[in-house]
Amino acid sequence: MAPARPPFPSQAGEVLLSGPAGVLEALVDLPEPADALPATALICHPHPMHGGSMHNKVVTMIERSLRELGLRTVRFNFRGVGASTGTYDDGRGETLDLLAVAEWVREQRPNDALWLAGFSFGAYVALLGARHLPVKQMISVAPPAGRWDFSAVLAPPCPWWVVQGEDDDIVDPHAVYSWIDGMPESERPTLIRMPDTGHFFHRRLMDLRGALKNGVRSNLPAAAA
Repeated sequence: MAPARPPFPSQAGEVLLSGPAGVLEALVDLPEPADALPATALICHPHPMHGGSMHNKVVTMIERSLRELGLRTVRFNFRGVGASTGTYDDGRGETLDLLAVAEWVREQRPNDALWLAGFSFGAYVALLGARHLPVKQMISVAPPAGRWDFSAVLAPPCPWWVVQGEDDDIVDPHAVYSWIDGMPESERPTLIRMPDTGHFFHRRLMDLRGALKNGVRSNLPAAAA
């Protein structure tokens, strides 16, 4: 049984948390001490039924990008993936998993700004969870508009970046563009279109890293005194 409230680790490594369906397996990574900022990012992985996990290479690159900027990062496996118990729940239970991890982070790091990121299905879950969290920065990579019901998705009241490959073979880029165009102008995210880029960012992961770091840098919190 995972401890309900383990302390936030002082070294990078695995953490087991109590979630709504049992154990949630998470990985915590830490920035260099000299670079550390008062912020923690939660990162959601792609579809569990198609091999998605917190070790996905796009998720790993998002994690690296944010850690290099000075954030603590927390990746975790949704229910039924890796050591996380439970079974796939069509996005509903996975949103509850996210909220459980966020509750732990907020309890352990109450003064940190909470950032939220997700790739593909993870972007959808992150957006569903964001309406319940005080998110200071949202990052959506290849959000699956057109494949999932986005009617329950609300624009987060914080800076929001969407990165979409123009040659995505899983998520229709034009469905993503239409979804964004249908929002009130004041709620639209900043959209970064990456040409010659498929869903999994083959040969474009370093470009994704650069786009993320350059895009969100202006929203980084000041270093703690």
